[in-house]
Amino acid sequence: MTRRENILLLATRDTVPLADKVAGELRIVCTPMIRRQFADGEIYHAFPCDVSGRDIIIISSTHTDGAIQELIDLIAGGRYWNARSVNVVIPYLGYSTMERAKPESGEIPKGVTRTRQIFRTRPDYVAFVDLHSEAVLHAHSGEVRTRHLWTEALAAQKIRDMELEDYVLVSPDYGFSKRVALLAGILKCPHTAANKDRYDVDQTIVGQLSSAVKGKTAIICDDMIRTGGSMLQTADRCYEAGAVDVMVMATHLILSGDSRERFKEKGIHRIIGADTFPGTHKDDLLEVYSVAPIIASELIHYLRIV
Repeated sequence: MTRRENILLLATRDTVPLADKVAGELRIVCTPMIRRQFADGEIYHAFPCDVSGRDIIIISSTHTDGAIQELIDLIAGGRYWNARSVNVVIPYLGYSTMERAKPESGEIPKGVTRTRQIFRTRPDYVAFVDLHSEAVLHAHSGEVRTRHLWTEALAAQKIRDMELEDYVLVSPDYGFSKRVALLAGILKCPHTAANKDRYDVDQTIVGQLSSAVKGKTAIICDDMIRTGGSMLQTADRCYEAGAVDVMVMATHLILSGDSRERFKEKGIHRIIGADTFPGTHKDDLLEVYSVAPIIASELIHYLRIV
């Protein structure tokens, strides 16, 4: 068992807001790291207290190269100063769509290689939230316990809270349709899927969609929105099939470049998602739910916190 007073909850810089929510759920505090940047660009980190014998929890999305390196530094620092255990939660895993390389392409599958770098710093436990691919869970030699946390229950509750009527869930491709079917089962609503063919890194073609959306509000669901290209194409197919309104939903809301404006131009005025990607918060376009409850619940269960 792990006593609350022995836990040291930390976060990389950009993930502090989510870590504070997790701390609230656990009834502890998120302890700020000591950080400084020198004139030459080097970054100094120090723990603000003695970590020897403590159970460290690090909350860190790895959305930038700097965030990945900071996480590695914190794990390695905990090991250096003899923490009792080092436990990591990664709400958003950067490079997660690069989980495999084409034969003879010379491509580096950074989803695996970057995750392997994290594992090699020897954390005891690493949990991920709504992974694009579970291939990264096995990027180690069995010495790290891993866990994949799913957000369907939180997403379903968010949709219920919005009090929508006569809606259907839509997957932009058959690959994600099982996840959409699970969410539809929780909500007891219909679901359907479009065809999607990827022909370049960020280029897709979305084909026909069934008439299941006719006369209904279509909620297009995916694990993440980066540029939003495939979702915008799926929105077109929904309108062509007779949908009266279209919303989109994804756990990880990256929303790169001018994607927000492109959604608005399509008449999409509600995007539902989680707070896994740093900087995501509710505004006139985004309806945001927090993953803090499932992270806290998992930590209580795994660490047997009393």
